[in-house]
Amino acid sequence: MDDNREISETPFHAGYVAIIGEPNVGKSTLMNTLVGEKISIVTPKPQTTRHRVLGILSEQHAQIIFLDTPGFLKPQYKLHEAMMKSVRAAIGDADVLFFMIDLAKIKSEQMAEQITALRSFVNDAKPVFLLINKIDLCTKQDVLMAIAVCSSSYAFKEVFPISALNRNGTKELIENVIRFLPEHPPFYPTDVISEHPERFFVSEIIREKIFEQFRDEIPYSTTVDIIAFQEQKGRKDVINAEIYVERDSQKGILIGKQGKALKEIGQHARKDIEAFLGRAVFLELHVKVREKWRQKESWLKKLGYTSP
Repeated sequence: MDDNREISETPFHAGYVAIIGEPNVGKSTLMNTLVGEKISIVTPKPQTTRHRVLGILSEQHAQIIFLDTPGFLKPQYKLHEAMMKSVRAAIGDADVLFFMIDLAKIKSEQMAEQITALRSFVNDAKPVFLLINKIDLCTKQDVLMAIAVCSSSYAFKEVFPISALNRNGTKELIENVIRFLPEHPPFYPTDVISEHPERFFVSEIIREKIFEQFRDEIPYSTTVDIIAFQEQKGRKDVINAEIYVERDSQKGILIGKQGKALKEIGQHARKDIEAFLGRAVFLELHVKVREKWRQKESWLKKLGYTSP
């Protein structure tokens, strides 16, 4: 028996979602949770993320490309200016915006300040989801208060109380954001989770270990440049990285007495690099002084913070 009825197919949706907000509200943790892999470094310190980091979630009928961004800040260095430029670029590329607040830290009067910061980056043309993070650490009354205060100040398209770390609310978040993405075939192969090269992730892992091991100005005045990345069949990969600081005193602290501090960085970084790459590596670290690198366009370009 002929059946001329058309078989309907679920349309495929693909698009970009930028995760934005103040520093240290859980943006990187959320992207890692949604993608299912740790591709953004995470530390308890603010301003850990410096680059726009891309993570890809491919599902049966959708592909969501997440853009983890640096937290909103008032620039003090050219590096900060480059970071805020990358935030604006991500917002410009995105189809949907996730604006995050950390409910465990924020007070009602601070919410208005963060909404003001949001308005300075975003016009009303794009749908913005309000993500109220860390609901597992707060009461239901706290959540309701945050929804009321924020919704009265900005016309959010959707509001989602979540816990990025514990995955609370993230399934519903994914299901809802797909509705706002355009009908489009996948932008990337469905087995790919990021477009960044391996050396990018290696440099970020090393930088993460510096953030974890040091306090005060050391992590913020430090960056990492991968000088050599040699894959060797049947042998360990050889990775040579240079850690740049701005002063000799910082170099001494980073190396430590008899090189102990630098050795610890290398040990912890190598372990995570091998887990990420799935193969053994030989990691060699050197510390060099690059005076005021955060203020020099030439160094920011060389290190990938600005376009060539």
